Amino acid sequence: MKISKIVLAGLCALLAAACGKPSASIDGTLTDAPGKQVIVKLLDVNNYKVLDTLKTDASGHYKYKVPVQPGQPEFVYLYYGDTKISSLLLQEGDEVKVVTDTLGFGSVVGSVESERLQEIERRFASFLREVEQADDNATLRNSYIQYYRDAVKYVISNPYSLTVVPVLFQNASPELPVFSQNTDALHFRGALDSLMTVYPDSKYVKALERETLRRENILKLNSQLSMATETEYPDITSKDVNGNTVSLYALDSKAIILYFWTVTDAESKILNQETYKPVYEDYHDKGLEIFAVSLDTDKAAWASVVRSQELPWVNVNDGLGSASPVVTLFNVTSLPQAYLILDGKILDRKVEGEKALRRELDKVLK
Repeated sequence: MKISKIVLAGLCALLAAACGKPSASIDGTLTDAPGKQVIVKLLDVNNYKVLDTLKTDASGHYKYKVPVQPGQPEFVYLYYGDTKISSLLLQEGDEVKVVTDTLGFGSVVGSVESERLQEIERRFASFLREVEQADDNATLRNSYIQYYRDAVKYVISNPYSLTVVPVLFQNASPELPVFSQNTDALHFRGALDSLMTVYPDSKYVKALERETLRRENILKLNSQLSMATETEYPDITSKDVNGNTVSLYALDSKAIILYFWTVTDAESKILNQETYKPVYEDYHDKGLEIFAVSLDTDKAAWASVVRSQELPWVNVNDGLGSASPVVTLFNVTSLPQAYLILDGKILDRKVEGEKALRRELDKVLK
């Protein structure tokens, strides 16, 4: 028997209506607080969004369904006034029972992730009390080191739990993240790689990815700066228009024009055609190379301009735009901006105009 498309569509609609929207349910009790209000808040990465305000019944009971998409668990917090009474990490289909008093003392049943979240919050609160009560630097330092070690252990031991995200973002004070070392970028990367296999669409994992990349850039920057103390300038390693990895240090040229630009800047494109191309043609065979670093975020547009202008030198782009580590490494404050590197040393004076550039090149390229 054939089923018409209309009937099939109707059946699908009925099934969808019967199943309802993906959600998790909270069955809560606020002890000794009949007719009081419980505020439900959702963590929206960097801030809280109020989902609803519930009123408890005569026995302090309340119920609520939180929209939760498959594969995208949500951090949900229950408040009584300004007091947080429960922290929950809810997955689609969770049925959680929460029993607390108005000070937040109580229990959560039905969600392993929520139980983990409550436990790490208790540990963190205990650590903050130790910090506040420390009466000398040695005690403060020991408390910090011990908590940091415990936090690292937790992150490593729970690679597929979203509860590692708030742990990684904890702050001992507004100015001091718990994970404050540059090498902590490695812990962020390890957690990110594991969570991406389970929750690739989670907004919390995407936020972790942004922070991981930021920390990795800082780690790379510090590494390059430390190397720069042994050389005259830091290295730049990036992809060219063909997707090959190239390095500034790998250039074996007596003279290098290190050039920062963007395809959206008309002056940069004019400079390519009217200055750098003629200079490159005259001096490349004598030992000149140009290493052009694009600060465009649209790599396709950049590659298109490189090809249409037929730029013959080394062209690279990491796709990070103004967030690229090279901006800090070379103090790029405006575009276009260029440095002249002669015999492995950056010229300590500005070279403005094609004539001045040719004069400098003539000194080293015979």
